[in-house]
Amino acid sequence: MKDLLELSIADAREGLSQGDFSAKEYTQSHIEEIEAANDALNAFILKTPEKALEMAEKSDERIAKGEAGILEGIPLGIKDLFCTEGVGTTAGSHILDGFKPTYSSTVNTNLWNAGAVMLGKLNLDEFAMGSSNETSYFGPCVNPWRRKDDQVKLVPGGSSGGSASAVAAHLCAGATATDTGGSIRQPAAFTGTVGLKPTYGRVSRWGIVAFASSLDQAGPITRTVDDAAIMLQAMASYDEKDTTSVNLPVPDYQEQMAGKIKGLTIGIPKEYRLDGMSDEIEALWQQGIDWYKEAGAKIVEVSLPHTKYALPAYYIVAPAEASSNLARYDGVKYGLRVEGDDIISMYENTRAEGFGAEVKRRILMGTYVLSAGYYDAYYLKAQKVRTRIKQDFDEAFEKVDMLLTPTTPSPAFAEGEKSGDPLEMYLNDIFTVTVNMAGLPGISVPAGMSQSGLPLGLQLIGKPFDEGNLLKAARVIEQSAGELPEPERWWS
Repeated sequence: MKDLLELSIADAREGLSQGDFSAKEYTQSHIEEIEAANDALNAFILKTPEKALEMAEKSDERIAKGEAGILEGIPLGIKDLFCTEGVGTTAGSHILDGFKPTYSSTVNTNLWNAGAVMLGKLNLDEFAMGSSNETSYFGPCVNPWRRKDDQVKLVPGGSSGGSASAVAAHLCAGATATDTGGSIRQPAAFTGTVGLKPTYGRVSRWGIVAFASSLDQAGPITRTVDDAAIMLQAMASYDEKDTTSVNLPVPDYQEQMAGKIKGLTIGIPKEYRLDGMSDEIEALWQQGIDWYKEAGAKIVEVSLPHTKYALPAYYIVAPAEASSNLARYDGVKYGLRVEGDDIISMYENTRAEGFGAEVKRRILMGTYVLSAGYYDAYYLKAQKVRTRIKQDFDEAFEKVDMLLTPTTPSPAFAEGEKSGDPLEMYLNDIFTVTVNMAGLPGISVPAGMSQSGLPLGLQLIGKPFDEGNLLKAARVIEQSAGELPEPERWWS
C-alpha cells in the first residue's frame, strides 16, 4: 500500500475517480501507517479508524453514483482544536479531558460535505500556545526529519505540529491547522510541507477552540501547493455563525493558479534582514528572489518600518485575548473538575491542575496587560502598533503584488533546546506574526535543505483575499526547488 501513501490529494482524486483503488483501500493504507508510526511520532492524539472506514465506504457509494465532492474519499487528519461531534476534543489540554462536543466546527462540516474522511485528531501545543508542540498535555509531537548523522528528536514546530508531522510522514493526505502567529507556516517550514494561512475571515472560526480571536485563522497543511488550493476550496465559506466571517464567494483556487506570474511585482521587506541571520537562510532568500526574476517577476525592495514592534505587540494582544477566552474553563460545565471546599477553590484547583505552564504564563501576561492602570500602557498601545503594521502593508501593496520572506530564522531544533527560554521560543515567530497582526494571507513553501539536511521554507505574504495569486506564485517556488528529499522512515 506504500505507493498509495505517496499520492498527492490531486493524484488520489484522479485515482479514485478512475476506479484505480477504492476510498476504503486508500483509507485503510493510512490507518495501517498510523498504527506503524504513531508511537514514534505522537502525531495523533486520538485515532478514529472505525469512523474513517465508515466514511470511506460512503465515499465509495457517492463516487459510484457520480456524486463525488472535491475531497471525496480523501483521508485527513484534524487538528484537535476543531470541535468534532461525538469525538473527543481536547485542544491538547488536560482541562478538556472527556469533552465530546455535540456539534462540529464549520470547517469540519464543510470538509465532510466535500467528502473528506477523518482519520483522527492531531497533536498540538496546548490551546495552540507554542512554537514547537512541546506544551501538549499528551506529550511532544516528533518531527519525522532528523539531522544528518544524528538521532536526536527534533520538534515539528507549533502549534500545528501534529498536522505538519502527520502530513510529512504520509500518515494522512492533508490536515487542518490553525495559525495565530505562525502556527501553520512555521511547522510547515520545519517539516518540508506546504502551509497556507488564509486571510482573516476567509475561513470560519466557529467551532474552533479559541486562543486569540482577532488573530486565529484556520488553513490547510499539505504536501503540494495544488493540494493546499484544493483543501482551502473545501474549507472556506461564509458563515453567519462567525461574526468575523467575510461574505465573499469562494473562488476556484486551482483555476486562479493557472498561468504565468510574468508581470507580478514581488516586494522584499528590508526590515526582515535581521542582524545575525544565518548565511543559509540569507542564501535561501536570495535563491527565491532569483527564481522569481527568472520567472518574469519584478523585484522591488519595500519598507515595513513598524516590523520591529510586531513581536512585542503580538505578545500583548494574543495573551490578552487568551486570558479572556480561557476564563470559560472553570470545571463547572464540561471537562476536568477538581473539587474544592467551595466554588472559588474548585475554580482555582481545576485551573491549577488543568492548565500547563505555558498556558498559565500567557493567562497571567494577558490578565496583567488588561488590568487597571496597565490597559492604556500595554494593550491600547499594542493595538495602535497593530494599526501601524497594517498601514505599512497597505502602503507596500500600492507598489507590489506580494512579499517574499523567509518563513523561519532557522531549521527545526531539538526537543528541549529552546523550551526553557520563553523569549528564545517566541523569536521563532519573528517572520510570521506580522501577517496575523494585519489579517493577511501567507503561505510557506519548501524551498531547500539546510546544511544539516533539514527542510527550509520561504514565505509569501499576499493582499487580502488574494489567495489565488499567492498560490500561483507559491507554485513557482515549488517548481523551481524541484523534488526535495523525503524524511527517512526511521520510525518503521
